[in-house]
Amino acid sequence: MSQILMPLLALGASVLALLYALFLVLVTLQYDKGSEKMQQIAASIQQGAKAYLNRQMGTIAIVAIVLFFVLAFSFQTNGFLLAAGFIVGAFFSGLAGYIGMSISVRANVRTAQAAHKSLGSALRVAFQGGSVTGFSVVGLALLGVSGFYLLFQKVSGIPVVQVPNLLIGFGFGASLVSLFARIGGGIYTKAADVGADIVGKVEKGIPEDDPRNPAVIADNVGDNVGDCAGMGADLFETYGVTLISGMILAASTIGTQTSIEYPLALGIIAVIASIFGSFFVRLGRKKNIMGALYKGMLATGILSAIGFYFATDYLLKDIRIFFAALVGLIVTLLITLITEYFTATKYRPVKRIAEASETGSGTNIITGLAVGLQSTWPPVVIIVLAILGSYFLGETSSLQNGIYGIAVSAIAMLSTTGMVIAIDSYGPITDNAGGIAEMAGLSKEVREHTDALDAVGNTTKAVTKGYAIASAALAALVLFQAYTEEASKNGANLVFDLTNHLVLIGLILGGLLPFLFSSSAMSSVGKAAHKVVQEVRRQFKEIKGIMSGKELPDYGRCVDIVTKAALKEMIFPGILAIASPLLVGFIFGPKALGGLLVGVIISGFLLALQMSTGGAAWDNAKKYIEQGNFGGKGSEAHKAAVVGDTVGDPFKDTAGPALNALIKVINTVALIIAPVVAAFSLFS
Repeated sequence: MSQILMPLLALGASVLALLYALFLVLVTLQYDKGSEKMQQIAASIQQGAKAYLNRQMGTIAIVAIVLFFVLAFSFQTNGFLLAAGFIVGAFFSGLAGYIGMSISVRANVRTAQAAHKSLGSALRVAFQGGSVTGFSVVGLALLGVSGFYLLFQKVSGIPVVQVPNLLIGFGFGASLVSLFARIGGGIYTKAADVGADIVGKVEKGIPEDDPRNPAVIADNVGDNVGDCAGMGADLFETYGVTLISGMILAASTIGTQTSIEYPLALGIIAVIASIFGSFFVRLGRKKNIMGALYKGMLATGILSAIGFYFATDYLLKDIRIFFAALVGLIVTLLITLITEYFTATKYRPVKRIAEASETGSGTNIITGLAVGLQSTWPPVVIIVLAILGSYFLGETSSLQNGIYGIAVSAIAMLSTTGMVIAIDSYGPITDNAGGIAEMAGLSKEVREHTDALDAVGNTTKAVTKGYAIASAALAALVLFQAYTEEASKNGANLVFDLTNHLVLIGLILGGLLPFLFSSSAMSSVGKAAHKVVQEVRRQFKEIKGIMSGKELPDYGRCVDIVTKAALKEMIFPGILAIASPLLVGFIFGPKALGGLLVGVIISGFLLALQMSTGGAAWDNAKKYIEQGNFGGKGSEAHKAAVVGDTVGDPFKDTAGPALNALIKVINTVALIIAPVVAAFSLFS
């Protein structure tokens, strides 16, 4: 095989994904934008989302530039190359989210207008709009990884086995943006949502997305900057870092070109499979929206599996590595089904929470917490079995490398990211479409169509979060192994003995970090929501014509409050994620740092599952009651469910998903500093 064939093919696949995203942009923008009133509402959402994202990226850019110079001058060998990868990774991650958000805020009004025609028409517009984010993410990530892989070899003349270690700079840049985008977007969207619900639904008894609510525009803006731009940056980072970690592991433990480039082959195949899979998303006669989306995922998975077989046979000639890749695809399917079970309105967990709401908000909260805690065990079992299976397959393969088997599973799982994000980004588009339909006073039939799409959107967003969390756990294990290999190469004797006090110190501190991080995120939402509630109450009190509809609220004031709060409050969690591995590594040494990584992976994985799934279950329990069950809208059960949803909102959209980024950032920073920590620390 030519030395440049695989990275060139990967570059070609990335360009194909980006061209397909561009095609979808052009198709989406051709759809009818609806009435002038609908367009005015959509324009307000667009302006708010653009203003926030511009300010967020400006803040992140300052941090990124400082870190660029730190990386460039802290490493004598190839420091500039590492820094160059970092700055491009940060830029591409932000760009992927920005592209997706820009189309999301334009597809929303077109989805609302398409809902006049039929449920199927609205689904098509929303999914195509969401697909722009999906294919932009995988296209830019694959472009960055394969481009730098080729550049470092052919321009810089670096040996193939040393190139993957430099790619971690690209991954670190993606991780940094992901962390800030997830935290900032999550704080923004949930502060607005909670503030709008507390005053609008609970105190004033007006519907969700009612134009009389001063926080309604901020709420709709938040759906895009949190669930679209935030999730796009999140999975961009997860996809890119998983590819890179697999290549680093192959370089350090196997050392052959084919094993290093095999992850790129999986990425190439999955991009093509995802494009074909997107054409299978069609609403059938039964009008099963989730079923239509599942058809696309299933088609993508099957086509990917077929391609993986031929790629494995050509590159590695070992059926066991193919089966390891198959394990990753199966994990994706199982995690999807498990998350749907715990979050969809048709299954028992959500119905239990809704039923508990009949006796008040206290029992709603207790049951919701119980469901969230219970939801952790099936994914954990799946991940444990996946680790066992893929490790065995890797160990008994011709490569005789169990950890590489795990890496292949993680890469295969992430390879279908394009389709997964398309399904996820469909969620905020349909949520916004419902809001526009409500604010524009569209017909009951239109609202029924958008409500049906939105209810499924809550589940798809939960499924994507479950997918991202599970893949983060597998990817972090590979990163941890890469860290131990790198530290060992530089003289550290890394035997993680639990009788060693330094290892225990690291484990305890690592276990603590997700709780401290989540506390900060939740507290930030609470503080910002408090300001929103005060502002909404003030407007209802002082602007007398709001409730009668004679005067419009000051929407811009709430947008400004949550924008400032999100930008301010995302700083501490970001510092915590970057500083903690540095402090532990340089003070307590490589063993303690290894313990920190294990601790943060385990507690972060479990806490993220509990918060993300439990929060989504609370949300859909409210929606289940709104469908007419247990008294319907306005009932005591509904009021209790609104309280539960208010608690669950920062669980599922702020703290829970942001833990993915925390896990990866800490592991990535540890991998970068491993050689230095191995050579110098206060304790050995």
